[in-house]
Amino acid sequence: MVDRIVNPQLRLGLTQSGLAALAAFAVVLLARGRQIHLERETVIALFRGLTQIMIIGSILVLVLHGPRWTSVIILAAMTMAAAATSARRGKKIPGAFPVSLYAIAGGAGCVIALMTWAGVIGTAITAIVPVGSMLIANAMNANGLVLDRFRSEIQAHAGQIETALALGASPEQTVVTYIQASYQASLIPAVDNLRSLGIVWIPGLMAGMVLSGAPPLYAAIYQFVVLAMIFAASGLTCLISTTLIRERAFSTAEQLLLR
Repeated sequence: MVDRIVNPQLRLGLTQSGLAALAAFAVVLLARGRQIHLERETVIALFRGLTQIMIIGSILVLVLHGPRWTSVIILAAMTMAAAATSARRGKKIPGAFPVSLYAIAGGAGCVIALMTWAGVIGTAITAIVPVGSMLIANAMNANGLVLDRFRSEIQAHAGQIETALALGASPEQTVVTYIQASYQASLIPAVDNLRSLGIVWIPGLMAGMVLSGAPPLYAAIYQFVVLAMIFAASGLTCLISTTLIRERAFSTAEQLLLR
């Protein structure tokens, strides 16, 4: 019984994950020498990440053989979790969670729906869930970046913003520069991934398709398709997010709330 559950491959995987986690934590210890303390956050993140992916891996064994409509529930649950994670980057922004939820659901959800309708993403659970999760995860990262950057920009320039408001400028005019900077910064990872595709890195999806028997050229093209969809989902998510947080940065009396 135990041999069936803890097979040699599983033990190998756990050993490899332990070594990878040690390498990650070693970097944190090096950062500690510069008075950068990420020990607690890193340990929690490593433990949660491993536990969650093992649970999801076990669930997917059953879910991937279920009816297609269950993919909607799975992706919706992923979106909720992504919004909760992303909202932590905007702790001081009023309504950070609903902003993140609307933005990720709108950005990633629209791209997933459109690409599924167009036939770019297959409707089978084995296709839509893995690809959809990549779009949601990258939308989450982009949204977290835009929230964090926007909050930092506003807090660093609060005096200038309030001066402009006092001189009669509208709230939208006072933050437009910081919205632009936040949006551009949030898309740097997505743009760099597209630029370096095939030169700096060969993504796992392409490698997996090749190993499963797909023609290498088609696998390469489809990897580009996925990264283009990731860029679209991330960009649309940040457009929605910046629109919503701009409205929440000020009170109804046009007073700056982020200090």
